[in-house]
Amino acid sequence: MANSVKNTLMPTYARLPVSFVKGEGVWLIDDAGRRYLDGVAGISVCNLGHAHPKIAAVIADQASQLLHTSNLYQIPLQQALADQLCQLSGMDQVFFGNSGAEANEAAIKLARLHGHAKGIENPLIIVAEHSFHGRTMATLSATGNRKVHVGFEPLVSGFVRVPFDDVDGIQRVAELNPDVVAILVEPVQGEGGVNVPGADYLTSIRQICDQHGWLMMLDEIQSGMGRCGSWFAFQRTGENSATMPDVMTVAKALANGVPIGACLVSGAATGLMQAGHHGSTFGGNPLACRAALETLSIMKAEDIPGQVAIKGKQFRQLLTDKLQGCDGVVEVRGAGLLVGVELDRPCGELVARALERGLLINVAAGNIIRLIPALIITTEQLAELADGVAQLVLEFVADDGATQE
Repeated sequence: MANSVKNTLMPTYARLPVSFVKGEGVWLIDDAGRRYLDGVAGISVCNLGHAHPKIAAVIADQASQLLHTSNLYQIPLQQALADQLCQLSGMDQVFFGNSGAEANEAAIKLARLHGHAKGIENPLIIVAEHSFHGRTMATLSATGNRKVHVGFEPLVSGFVRVPFDDVDGIQRVAELNPDVVAILVEPVQGEGGVNVPGADYLTSIRQICDQHGWLMMLDEIQSGMGRCGSWFAFQRTGENSATMPDVMTVAKALANGVPIGACLVSGAATGLMQAGHHGSTFGGNPLACRAALETLSIMKAEDIPGQVAIKGKQFRQLLTDKLQGCDGVVEVRGAGLLVGVELDRPCGELVARALERGLLINVAAGNIIRLIPALIITTEQLAELADGVAQLVLEFVADDGATQE
């Protein structure tokens, strides 16, 4: 009788049948030695690629000195990282946690503190449809995707949903509800399908927030850290003052794979958090902060955000040219190297097809191929990625058409 193997992992992911054991820049290598071109980068985490030698060196060095003390004590590396993030963003103060969800939890708590300080008993936060803010109870309640809500009701109250990129919708809520205290949106929606708003979206939100005394809160967990061609997506227009948030959250790529999240504040949000209001055992520990500081140092020295702005345009044009005339393709869109190829039909099966060809891609919202490669990817590698994706799409649409006939 064959021995049965017990799976001791909760089945929270439908994992692909591959195990990676090594990484080299934009390549991942499985336990059989096969190489894969990575168009996912750990879901926009490993922006400087896998096994970056400088980051590996500082992680090893810090691990030999000090990993953890807790936030009961001063952590110089944490202070240095906060200084760097404030300099790059124009924000004033930082709270460190371990993930994007924790950063967004801090943002939600800030909004409620802001509302209570104004005498509002049940403060409300406007959020967008098709958004994604995390998997904790508060952040999944804020998320505009019914699929992540199912089974976890009752949800956390206090959120009002409007369509993404709909300024009129925000204005209507403002007219009808005096208990709104903040708005939380992604400058570019990633999980929701790589949705890029109009050029005046964030500027209009800033104006509305100023008019009503709301906090403008931006979830830059996926769009930040150079991904969209500037350090943070709210800076894409170059008019920082017109789009400057009161609260901004970052995580994912901040330490190139070492878990860390940050909630930054400025303006009306500064000073809301006081001792005892919030905390994190591991947040901002020496190891994570050292890795993040090295990540920022490399990105600044190599002008990674500036390179991404150029590469992103080239990549989207490559995909557009290769898919020109394909009836199943609705649009190629994106910002920097956060790129989506929208099809007119579900295309989740392309992930497995790509894997068979040594290519890693992701599908968001059911019918959008999301491409988020490491920001260090070369133009030659981008061309290879575009070729592979285009071939997959063209074959998929042709096969689908033949089946329907």
